[in-house]
Amino acid sequence: MIVQVLLPLILAFIMFSLGLGLRGRDFSRVLKFPVAFGVGLLNQIVLLPLVALGLAHAFGLEPIFAVGLMILALCPGGVTSNILAKLAGGNAPLSISLTAITSLLSILTVPLLVAFSVNHFMGEDAPPVDVTRLGLTMFLITAVPVAIGMALTAKFSALVEKIAPVVSRTAVVLFVVIIVAALAKNWEVFSSNLGTLGPVAVLLNVVMLGLGLGSAKALRLDERDATTISIESGVQNGTLAIAVGSIVAAVEGQVLPPATVPAAVYSITMYFVCVPFVFWRRRS
Repeated sequence: MIVQVLLPLILAFIMFSLGLGLRGRDFSRVLKFPVAFGVGLLNQIVLLPLVALGLAHAFGLEPIFAVGLMILALCPGGVTSNILAKLAGGNAPLSISLTAITSLLSILTVPLLVAFSVNHFMGEDAPPVDVTRLGLTMFLITAVPVAIGMALTAKFSALVEKIAPVVSRTAVVLFVVIIVAALAKNWEVFSSNLGTLGPVAVLLNVVMLGLGLGSAKALRLDERDATTISIESGVQNGTLAIAVGSIVAAVEGQVLPPATVPAAVYSITMYFVCVPFVFWRRRS
């Protein structure tokens, strides 16, 4: 019961920290980068789920893990992608704008595509997915906290400037807590399937970073935009994926179910892939 309450609260706090870094212009700024924004959005909304679907079938993942991988692929980048894009010397405003728009779109896209994924992989054993309830829950724990953060930034910018670093560090700590909790709850499942889930998580990350960079180069975008598109295409919000997996499984009375394991594994392996990538792009 405690975890059921804490998980959405932690996610809401993390999304609130994202909102503190957003302003209204971040949503309209996409007009300044129409091509870069368009390819970044297409990669994340269309290409990423297709790659995840292909990997799930190629590795013959168990249905519950395949669903978990799809949930991860359907979620936006979050704060982590913004930080990595900035550290890599990418176009930070473009990264923030992509995160802002995809986070809003996910309220509509994630529930529908999660329902499809559950039915596709689990068939007759699929639990019922209440698309409306899932969409409303995502709205309450993602859009509302972001809006509150943005409102505080607009009204009390001086105060926000002071508290933002503390909020950001707290969000990182809470992110780690969620990952550790998900792995601890499913330790036996995690340890016995790491040999499969680890490579899948790494491949998803590597393939999408490569496709993001390749699509940007094909459109002759500059290095900063290419770096940002690559990171936004290849970095997902593991916290949101764990929350969505838990919400879907809540109908069966489960908390942090096995469907959250792929996101937890990815949230760890992602850094082994992304840190070298960030250093490489900085040099570029």
